[in-house]
Amino acid sequence: MKQCFCFSNFNRHKPYRVNVLWLLIVLLLAAGCSQEPPKHYSHEVMNAMTPVKNQGQSQLCWAYAMLAAIETEHLRWGDSVNLSPAYIEHQIKQEPQAPENGRGMGATLLSLIQKYGIVGYDAMRTADVPPPQFVFLYGAEYTPHEFARSVCAPGEYLALTSNSHKPYNEEIDIDAPDNWLHNRFLNIPIDTLLAKTVGAVRRHHGVCWESRGHAMAIVGLAHDDGGNKYFVMKNSWGADGPYRGLKYLSFSDFRRQTLAVEMTREAYNEPMPSR
Repeated sequence: MKQCFCFSNFNRHKPYRVNVLWLLIVLLLAAGCSQEPPKHYSHEVMNAMTPVKNQGQSQLCWAYAMLAAIETEHLRWGDSVNLSPAYIEHQIKQEPQAPENGRGMGATLLSLIQKYGIVGYDAMRTADVPPPQFVFLYGAEYTPHEFARSVCAPGEYLALTSNSHKPYNEEIDIDAPDNWLHNRFLNIPIDTLLAKTVGAVRRHHGVCWESRGHAMAIVGLAHDDGGNKYFVMKNSWGADGPYRGLKYLSFSDFRRQTLAVEMTREAYNEPMPSR
């Protein structure tokens, strides 16, 4: 059995010197005692995704998650796009209703894309630079609005929630500070929402998931050694950690924690609205 070591006061009445090398060894042993090995997951479905990004000190997980879902949706079509959260971070400052902390929801991102457009990740990696006026892709020139329409058509995505205290199969306003644009969400039973999400991921669609505290893109399905089911989540805290930037959300936690889910109407098996 691994032994853990800790310090005590050697002699509180006499000064002492600690050997630096011995101190480092003990600290490393103590750290090793406190860290459990990563849990093993077997992937059933693993969808294509762009590289994991890092939101840093910002609270823009909702923007990173929704853009990641859109990117996975395009990869499903064989069309690679890598989109800029920094562009949204810059544009959100133009919104008088936006909270100072910059929080929002996936549906907020969809609304902001329609209003301000979007650009590629390489065109704007930080919010400290002026946003580009044009997007250059495959030898063609687009404005951010033109590029946005090719990336995410108006009405293409559905915003979903599950609130047992409100009528099902109706659109409702989620009462949360993050929903400051008062986007409407289709309210469905949690079992239906879980089944729709699993089905969308199995068919390789991009999905954005949100709790009241965090948002991530769903990129796969997995199970642990006990047979428990999980969603594979693409996080936005960098690619460090045992799962290289991925997280695992159990189906039971999905039922307890889900505030909203965004997916395309095709993923939900609903036709696009007529125009």
